[in-house]
Formats: sequence, C-alpha cells, structure tokens
Amino acid sequence: MINLISHIVHLSSCRDRTEINAAMVDTLNDLFHPLAVTIYRCYQNRRRLVTFSCAGINDHGRFVHNAYQPDPQYCRPIERDPQYCRPIERDPLLNRCRQERSAVLEPTERGTHRIVFPVNRLEHPVYLISLELSESFSADQRVALMGLIEYFSNHIALLDYGETDTLTGLASRKTFDRHLFELLGKASYDDPDLTTAHPKRRRGTRDGSSYWLAVCDIDHFKRVNDEFGHLIGDEVLIMLAQVMQQSFRFDDQLFRFGGEEFVALLQPASQENAHATFERFRADVEAESFSRVGRISISIGYSELRPNDTPTDVIDRADEALYYAKRHGRNQVACFETLVSRGELPERAAPNGEVELF
Repeated sequence: MINLISHIVHLSSCRDRTEINAAMVDTLNDLFHPLAVTIYRCYQNRRRLVTFSCAGINDHGRFVHNAYQPDPQYCRPIERDPQYCRPIERDPLLNRCRQERSAVLEPTERGTHRIVFPVNRLEHPVYLISLELSESFSADQRVALMGLIEYFSNHIALLDYGETDTLTGLASRKTFDRHLFELLGKASYDDPDLTTAHPKRRRGTRDGSSYWLAVCDIDHFKRVNDEFGHLIGDEVLIMLAQVMQQSFRFDDQLFRFGGEEFVALLQPASQENAHATFERFRADVEAESFSRVGRISISIGYSELRPNDTPTDVIDRADEALYYAKRHGRNQVACFETLVSRGELPERAAPNGEVELF
C-alpha cells in the first residue's frame, strides 16, 4: 500500500505528458511486474486511428519517446478500412478495445495474458495501455490495476484541460512556445533522463525538407458575430477546428491563438507540399457549410522555421504573409519566403542582426 501511494504521489507531481508516461510505465512495472507494457497515444483522422507507442517496456528494455512530437517510426494505424492497413500493422486486440471502448483480454501463445485498457474522451480513445501479464496475476491485483488506469485517465484529463482551448479542443496559445522550441531543437526530442533507447539528439528535418508555421485567420469574422451573434460565431470556430483536424496530418500541431486566429505547425515537408497542405485546408473550409452562416473563407500566411528563430520571429513572418493575403483579396495562401523572393515583401533582419537573403 505504501509503495502504491508513493507512486501515485509521484504521478500526481508530473505536469508533462512525456514525464507522466514514463512515471506510469515505472509504476506498472514496479507494482505488477508485466512481461511487457506499452502506452499508446491515439490520433484519429479521416480514415483510421493512428497509435503512437510513446512509452513502455519490451524485449529491448524500457523506452520513452517525446509524447508531444509523435515520431512516424513508432506510429501505426489500427485497422478500420483494410485498404489502408497492411497486415503487419494490424493489432486485433487494440482494434477490439477501440471498438468496445472497454478493457479487453486474450491469452497469448506463451501461456500469458494480454490486456488492453482504453482511456476514452467523447467515445474515442486518446490512450490505449497494453500489458502482458502472467497467469498468476491475482483478482486483487486486477482491481488495483483498473484503479491505477482510472487515475491515469483522470490525470490526463486535467492535463488536457490545461493545455487545450476549451471552445475548440485544439491546443491553446500557452502551449505553443514549448511545442515550437522542441521543433527548433531548443528542447530535447528524447530526454536522456527518461529513456535509454535513444541518445539526446536534435529533431532535424528529413530529406532537405523543413518545418513550416502557418497563421490562419477567418475572413470577415466580425461580420459573422455582428450579423448572427457570438453563439453562432463560436459554433463557426468549433466547426473550423474540426475541419482543421481533418485537413492536416495527425502529427501536425494545431493551435487556437484566440479570436478567429489559428496556427498550424507542419511536420517536415518541401515548400511545394507545405503549400499544397495549406491550400487543401483553405479549400476544405471554402467547401464547408457553416451552420446558419453558410460559406466562409480563410486567409493563410506561412513561413519556414529557422534554427535561430524565436516564437516571435516566425509568427511575425507568417503574419506578414497573412496580411499580404488579406490585402490582396483574402481566401488565399501566401508564403513569406516566396513573397520576399518576388520582391513583394522586404527582407527581415535575422536575430543576430544580419540580413537574410533568399
């Protein structure tokens, strides 16, 4: 009992998802001695539920990955439509847990039992916790385990409340700086104190691609509030956030900055692919019917993230591109770097005082 209380006290002190996952793995291992454990974070997109194995213990030892930046090599889809899943990626027990929205259990080939617990929000799993346990696992231990999973669920819910915008469910402005610093390499990708699976390293781009930040603003939103009222205006914001979540990849970071302004942090992509992604979002918004308001549009300005950027630097560049889009007809996507190269916007001084040329 004292050991359990000690672990719960430690869990309650964690305020970071990565730390919470690491502490939960240690608690499960110390109290229940599973042969294997994996904590999956879940991301829902149009076609499938994608799981990210963010912490656990396997045949290679203990591992913890940054819970805020899902690495594609540790992600896989849960079967929903067979044409989008390869056989190696299918996990019937995880899929069953998702469908039944409750704990599921099955025997393994080596005489043990595997059990998967869901952590649900609005009838969808946000986490799945998989454990492989010996047959000697007692009924009392199962009750204690279920209580611990419930505590983990409540702790994650409190964290979600502090990190998300209460209206739209997107990440809030106050969490943006931490996400951006991680992308810029100013915070560790894998904390060396939390994992031995990977050395501390900067999260770099792949294949010469870059991270991109976009500022997205609803056109003439004041007119929506004036003509239809703020309740309908809030409904438009909620629907826009839903369109945004469907338009971007599961590992892109989406934020509501306040009012009608939204921000997207795009995972590594070429400028051509980044522009296509933002253009798809713009077109998806234009095609959507927003409650009693009908059609609305958005303007988007975006810029490449650079190693010496601060949050203000990159937002200012994206804002300049956004204002250009607003001044030139709205309902369009504008890239800061492209506008500079065409001479339509001036170069900005780099943080060290030098002028950046494109």
